[in-house]
Amino acid sequence: MGFFSFLFGNKANKIKDFTDRDAIILDVRSKAEYDSGAIPGSKHIPLQQVQAKINQIKAWKKPVITCCASGMRSGSAASILRSNGIEVTNGGGWQSLYKKL
Repeated sequence: MGFFSFLFGNKANKIKDFTDRDAIILDVRSKAEYDSGAIPGSKHIPLQQVQAKINQIKAWKKPVITCCASGMRSGSAASILRSNGIEVTNGGGWQSLYKKL
């Protein structure tokens, strides 16, 4: 196990664990970005609306993998969800996440 995987965990393994447990992919990009290409079956809630939709997200009763264009917004969304008791991991950029799925 490398030093960084020891510190931060292996993202690919975590994503596999989440997908094995039927996780929801939550894309937090803008509507225009999402409409230009997205992971099939993903849910779309722009980052600015995540806090307001916490109850809706909790109702999914599933772990969540957040994604965006680069991983910055999805990291912010993951923090919001985590602070509200939702099991979440930041999947990073949607294109690289899609390749891991």
